Amino acid sequence: MIAAVHEESRGTYGWPRVHAELVLGLGETVNRKRVARLMREAGLQGVHRRKGRKNLVNAATEEDLVHRQFAVVELDQLWLTDITEHPTAEGKVYCAAVMDACSRRIIGWSIDVSQKSELVIDAIGMAILRRRPESSKTILHSDHGTQYTSWAFGKRLRDAGLLGSMGTVGDCYDNSMMESFWGTMQIELLDRKAWKSRKELANAIFEWIECWYNPARRHSSLGMLSPADFETRLRPPDHGA
Repeated sequence: MIAAVHEESRGTYGWPRVHAELVLGLGETVNRKRVARLMREAGLQGVHRRKGRKNLVNAATEEDLVHRQFAVVELDQLWLTDITEHPTAEGKVYCAAVMDACSRRIIGWSIDVSQKSELVIDAIGMAILRRRPESSKTILHSDHGTQYTSWAFGKRLRDAGLLGSMGTVGDCYDNSMMESFWGTMQIELLDRKAWKSRKELANAIFEWIECWYNPARRHSSLGMLSPADFETRLRPPDHGA
């Protein structure tokens, strides 16, 4: 069963998440230490994040409505957005994503061969269509990249009634939750093979977000629930989709 859970996680789960899946997902009664020991004996392990350098010296900006306070208790109270890139044999692929800080769910995303304003506008558009947030109650927090300071992006926020927020300049802690998400995608998907084409990588990113990360991947910060399961428990039964 441990081997099956590890395989279904795409070889990414370490013993804490394997244990959570056995207990919470499959209803098994098993000790954590036993799971860790059996995985060690079977040569099974999760993927690990590489340590990186962190920049701590940055000044806050007037537009910051979050001040690194990412702990929220309601859905659609705080959205976070950022862009990442990854190479293929044909050239780079850029991905913009929007995360609900409460559930860690990716509610909007966009993939393109360039990082123009349209990349982030499309990701925000998906999030708005999916969630339909109440006007002037949702904060969208980003960095100071040119895509997020463009007139077109600002107009999209205003039209949707979202409150734009930008924190410190060039600080990895300013949007740490999104940085954590990118780090997870990096080690669990992007760095695990060499990508031949942009289409291949774009399809893989789509599949990883919509078929694995959102509905199934367990988060320690969510009580070992997936983002989708966490939202199901958080929303009232009569809440609209």
